[in-house]
Amino acid sequence: MTVSPDPQTVPGGVSSTAFDGSRVRVLLMLDVHDGAQQQFLDAYERMRHRVAAVPGHLSDQLCQSLENPTQWLLTSEWESAPPFLAWVNSEQHLDMVEPLADCVRDTRSLRYTVLRETTGTDTAPAPGSVALQSAPRTGDNVVRHALTFTVTPGSESKVAEILSGYASPQPVVNDTTRLLRTSLFLHGNRVVRAVEVRGDLQDALRHVSRQPEVRAVEQAIDPYLEQERDLTDPKSARVFFTRAALPAVHHTASGRPEGSAATRCALFLPALPGRGEELARLLARQDETVTAPAHGPVLAATVFHRDDIVVRLVDVDGDPEDAPGPVLALADAASAAEAGRLLDAAALGLDGPPTDERAVRRLLAHARMQPLTDRRAAAS
Repeated sequence: MTVSPDPQTVPGGVSSTAFDGSRVRVLLMLDVHDGAQQQFLDAYERMRHRVAAVPGHLSDQLCQSLENPTQWLLTSEWESAPPFLAWVNSEQHLDMVEPLADCVRDTRSLRYTVLRETTGTDTAPAPGSVALQSAPRTGDNVVRHALTFTVTPGSESKVAEILSGYASPQPVVNDTTRLLRTSLFLHGNRVVRAVEVRGDLQDALRHVSRQPEVRAVEQAIDPYLEQERDLTDPKSARVFFTRAALPAVHHTASGRPEGSAATRCALFLPALPGRGEELARLLARQDETVTAPAHGPVLAATVFHRDDIVVRLVDVDGDPEDAPGPVLALADAASAAEAGRLLDAAALGLDGPPTDERAVRRLLAHARMQPLTDRRAAAS
């Protein structure tokens, strides 16, 4: 067993990343409809070799419960988190798993990085196996996730009005899960909804989707969406949430408490085609630096990424415009130059990369999203 160097951490704070190179183990628990066991197995046989050809996929196992034949478990192993996240939130994934959907009553997905591995004494590590981390990531028992979608051009002000004025849902999901914070932002015609949950994310999302306040606001914005959806239809809902998923790939927190001057802002940072992961990795590396100073402006930052969309959510001590470099995670000339090679400046209405302090300030102004609502549950 080989062990890699300690991941970077912020003293006294929190650091969690999908970019540490760890292998990923995914457990998908499935409740198969009564009498559909053979149909489910046949569907799996038809898709498993297609999944095996996905870049980053290492192996999988399909298991059936000894006690209850309707309970199944599908485990898979991946080289690292980025290829798995890219696949599970893709149109390719929707197409591959569609034959299984009619057989399944309910699913539950758990995702883990492999921290330690014990094998027989005579078994040598597999050639080229990814090194294991020598230390665990530090967490705060909060799961972060975001959804993003676009609305029809010209409807932005109406959508902003709807999303700014809805009633907050009940935050308590069950004994172990609680919705802590929901933040909504708009950039052009793109909406981003970021959520923070203590406990189980899937339980929280299902709970929220059933709340009458949320159902009402979702129905109100349906006519303005660029891609049609029907959240009352399970297949349509599954397609929407897969396309809208914007996973959190990195989170760093300084450990310092928020004061009365703390501001939450979101930055929309579109990447050039095929460069989204590089840009997300760059911001993740820089975050360890900008959150470390004991009196720095950045209290916490989360990087969300899928395809060529990168969103950076930042909690700032004071006005973000007073510290554009740290807020963007581009606090030095080298990082700004690297970002300039990855950012789609034209998509932000800029005439060039952030080559100097003035250009960095322009980037902040163009990337900053319009805040619609930022709601915390009581005592969160």
